[in-house]
Amino acid sequence: MQKIILLAVGLAISTGLAKAQAPTAPTQNANTRFEQLGPMLPTPNTFRTAAGAPGRDYFQNRADYDIKAELDDANQRIIGSETVTYHNNSTDELRFIWLQLDQNLFAKGSIGSVTRTGGINESGMSFGQLQNLTSVRERSSQQATDKYGYKITAVKDAKSGTALKYTINQTMMRIDLPTPLKPGASYAFNVDWNYYITEYYGRSGYELFPKDGNSNYFIAHWFPRLCAYNDVNGWQNKQFLGQGEFTLIFGNYKVAITVPSDHIVGSTGECQNYKQVLSATQQKRLAQAATSKTPVVIVTQAEAEAAEKAKPADVKGKKTWIYKADNVRDFAFASSRKFIWDAMQTDVYGDGRKIWSMSFYSKEGNPLWGQYSTRVVEHTLKSYGNRTIKYPYPVAISCHATAGGGMEYPMISFNGGRPEADGTYSEQTKAGMIGVIIHEVGHNFFPMIVNSDERQWTWMDEGLNTFCQYLAEKEWDYNFPSRRGEPQYITDYMKSDKSVLSPIMTSSDNVISLGPNAYAKPATALNILRETVMGRELFDYAFKEYARRWAFKSPEPADFFRTLEDASGVDLDWFWKGWFYGVEPVDQDLVEVDWYQVDSGNPETTKAAARAEAKRRAGTISKQRDAATQAETVVAKDSTMKDFYNGYDPYAVTDADRKKYEDYLATLTPDERKALETSAGTNLYTLSLKNKGGVPMPVIVRMQFEDGTDSVARFPAEIWRFNDVSIKKVIATSKKVTQWTLDPFYEIADIDTENNSFPRQSQPTRFQLFKQRQSPFATQGQNPMQQQRRTNQPPATQGSGRN
Repeated sequence: MQKIILLAVGLAISTGLAKAQAPTAPTQNANTRFEQLGPMLPTPNTFRTAAGAPGRDYFQNRADYDIKAELDDANQRIIGSETVTYHNNSTDELRFIWLQLDQNLFAKGSIGSVTRTGGINESGMSFGQLQNLTSVRERSSQQATDKYGYKITAVKDAKSGTALKYTINQTMMRIDLPTPLKPGASYAFNVDWNYYITEYYGRSGYELFPKDGNSNYFIAHWFPRLCAYNDVNGWQNKQFLGQGEFTLIFGNYKVAITVPSDHIVGSTGECQNYKQVLSATQQKRLAQAATSKTPVVIVTQAEAEAAEKAKPADVKGKKTWIYKADNVRDFAFASSRKFIWDAMQTDVYGDGRKIWSMSFYSKEGNPLWGQYSTRVVEHTLKSYGNRTIKYPYPVAISCHATAGGGMEYPMISFNGGRPEADGTYSEQTKAGMIGVIIHEVGHNFFPMIVNSDERQWTWMDEGLNTFCQYLAEKEWDYNFPSRRGEPQYITDYMKSDKSVLSPIMTSSDNVISLGPNAYAKPATALNILRETVMGRELFDYAFKEYARRWAFKSPEPADFFRTLEDASGVDLDWFWKGWFYGVEPVDQDLVEVDWYQVDSGNPETTKAAARAEAKRRAGTISKQRDAATQAETVVAKDSTMKDFYNGYDPYAVTDADRKKYEDYLATLTPDERKALETSAGTNLYTLSLKNKGGVPMPVIVRMQFEDGTDSVARFPAEIWRFNDVSIKKVIATSKKVTQWTLDPFYEIADIDTENNSFPRQSQPTRFQLFKQRQSPFATQGQNPMQQQRRTNQPPATQGSGRN
């Protein structure tokens, strides 16, 4: 309820405002919330500075690979051998080295499979769930045979050929070195291996197309790879359980990939022998693509359809594709006789350096993939590069892998998004495909260049990448239906019971609800920092500085937190505590607003206000009804009953009133008189606010005035520093406010908007009369393109794809 109270004039005005800001008794948690992170972050040292930058003693080891591998299409198997040269750039002597054997996730008895949990409810189980359970059982200790996982056939010294002692522990392999590896020294060794390829499970594998009997292969975490050794963890040899991804080191790669002669290969790196593996026509198209600003088809759909008529067992010949990649942390490739391939080489940043954007996809991806994929790749490189560092590699590839999801590797990604068999698609399918391509190509920047520890901190690559994806989607299409990034999209997750919430700062394998926690929440947090807490200019500079400092290096969370503060001059420790270390939500409550007006003492205004108030109070229901008979009163009929007071106006301004006011003004100093004059008629509103959620956030309040205009006041989160539970804030306006609204632009992820307005504004609850009816907007199983075709109306716009 609004109130009007007349205040005594004088210096008490400023004194009263000062008291409103005074700290209260220390019964709240504000000091803890706004104190520095302190011991929650590692102590700065010569490896990692207090500013968040690499220190003078920062190091990272490297591994160079020379790999020869063959894809056995008939048996769906990889056979490989590698020579690895490991460079010890640390100050430590290493007596052994650790390698990752990620395919052992699928081996019998793997910790990743046997620790999966779940149950069957009373409603039963779908065929899909049963099929998934069978797949899990096939790879568990209950299965009699053990088809999957690595078969290591040799581990030898590269020079002498002497067998090396090694120990396999689940998804990790330790090689004992013949002599300790000194700081600054290198060691070369050979590993031979093979394994059966699993069905595509979201990160790698094959997708079988029953109609033509062929498979698309997406081959990743396919060779024994060196673990990271650094100043934070020593060896990062945490087991691969399936959720926490890969912690890797940089190196140079030379890889020879032997595949059936009719396969097309897309890979990390640059192909060194296109003349040997492509036809003359395909080479000519590739040369055309090198100067084209739009995608050029290298392998057409007609050529791919002709090739896919062959069966794996029928193809006898082989081809070896040779690739070279420098300063990458991993290597992956895709191979299929079904692939259509388009490409263009463009000057992405306008600096004269051209980068290949490519796509590989089977006909099942058209028309969407032919129309959009390669253009989206180029757009992603441009958008991310402008916010971080320019893309340093020569090529970026998008491969069509199954209907949904995606996975990233240096220079190549495997992405979902598939139209219906008739070539139509929903808007959701299109947006999902574009979004996942942006996301997975964007991973080239996080973590393929800014090389964070994915096994430990999923959010450092997924969260930062999802944030950049959100910005790139808006730059692709102003009306793009982004799923993550906007604060209001995370509120349902943040209002969940705390028992099912994990702090963002939770190690990857232990995170509950990985998508909301490691992707959406950190992306939202960064968007809030950019738009509300820091502002775009400060945030963009600091974020770019983080990418510059840690490009081709391995940052930790503290390095990110410290860099953003160091480069912006904004204290964000309270924000990291609330958003990254806690699970409390944001919920601000505008409890009440009290309205005051300053009484200047001027009789012209004070008596006029008193007259208006008296008239308002006199407008009772009785007075309104008695007005019809007021001429019948005794005094109205008999003038002798009137005296002085019947004509007296208590609200008339007299000379005595004016003299008294002039005498008062004479007692004021010039500054006091100026303050009185400027504040006369000012509306003072005291807002009573509660922080019900726990996380202190900036207070943004919209004022709607009685003249139809509005204004927004913004107060930083430090407004809660003396009391993080409840505060009062005085706002002065020259106009009367009719409506107050907290967080009017949905900036802070407030989980309850019902308590954000004063006076409260209720929202209607909708219900249907008589019976439940089919929504008029329901598609009834068909996407809008199919519905339009059914009614014989040509679509307004539709990509034709390439044939």
